Amino acid sequence: MSEGRTILVVVTGLSGAGKSTAVHALEDVGFFCIDNLPTPGVRASLDALRQEGVARIALGMDVRVRSFLDGTTRVLEELERAYAPDLRVLFLDAADQALLRRFSSTRRPHPLSTNPIPGHERAARAVLEGIHSERELLSALRARASVVIDTTELSVHDLRAQVLALFGPGVEGLPRMRCRVLSFGFQYGPPQDADLVFDVRFLKNPFFVPELKPFSGRDANVRDYVLGQADAQSFLDHAGNLVGFCVPRFEREGKAYLTVALGCTGGRHRSVALAERLASRMEGELGMAIDVVHRDMERNLGRGREAPEPNAVGKAELAGASEIWAATGGKEA
Repeated sequence: MSEGRTILVVVTGLSGAGKSTAVHALEDVGFFCIDNLPTPGVRASLDALRQEGVARIALGMDVRVRSFLDGTTRVLEELERAYAPDLRVLFLDAADQALLRRFSSTRRPHPLSTNPIPGHERAARAVLEGIHSERELLSALRARASVVIDTTELSVHDLRAQVLALFGPGVEGLPRMRCRVLSFGFQYGPPQDADLVFDVRFLKNPFFVPELKPFSGRDANVRDYVLGQADAQSFLDHAGNLVGFCVPRFEREGKAYLTVALGCTGGRHRSVALAERLASRMEGELGMAIDVVHRDMERNLGRGREAPEPNAVGKAELAGASEIWAATGGKEA
């Protein structure tokens, strides 16, 4: 998104067609959402948000604004002049039978049956009558819609996916999903916030090479040792293809953050070298910035309190590693 640019989405449509779902989907990807704000307060609210640097705004408008509904066309004209071409009007529609079924399942009354719009003779006496009246009242908004989504056959998940395909991460210059590649040691426990976890303990461990043990996977000698293994290159190919397949699909679902975690025993050698190389590959192939975090790289340095006690699994792994070290006379297994 270019500096100073504001994206404004007006979400409107028939009651029961999914406006709340659409607004919540936009809110989940960083839009500041205001639902059913009376039209006289729209410009003042938008000006205040822009002054605070809010760049993504969504307004929900429907018949619940009641007497202010007559002013929505004029307000939209003002917004089109102020925000063009960055104004989008999303109108949600559905067949009468689908709307009737949804009102019946939720047992909620139609808004026009409990809150008639001033100037109209009476409140709607039935849900279907309210639907027909609402279609007429919203006809001007529908005519100005940038996008119309028919939700008759859509589940809430389908509707969310369509909204995010239009306004989600990476669309029209909007910020993309934040990705990070995290290295860690299994002896300290796997990261709780990881979305994809890879275990790279099948590779030969530089820990058992005396001249490499003091260094980390960021040092050239350790990196060359790890990446020089044929299995390491095969792993990077397979993991890179999987991540490349998943990332755009996670974005379409509106995921804001993705953590790809690679773990070895101590989190200092193998996982670090592979995390650096996988992140570089992701940046080149996906065209997005990748944060690299090495959670446990400094924990194996024996610095007193900075080296936390391994958990039970980690103790077993270390005991097994010591047995291998002793049995091989200090040589790599």
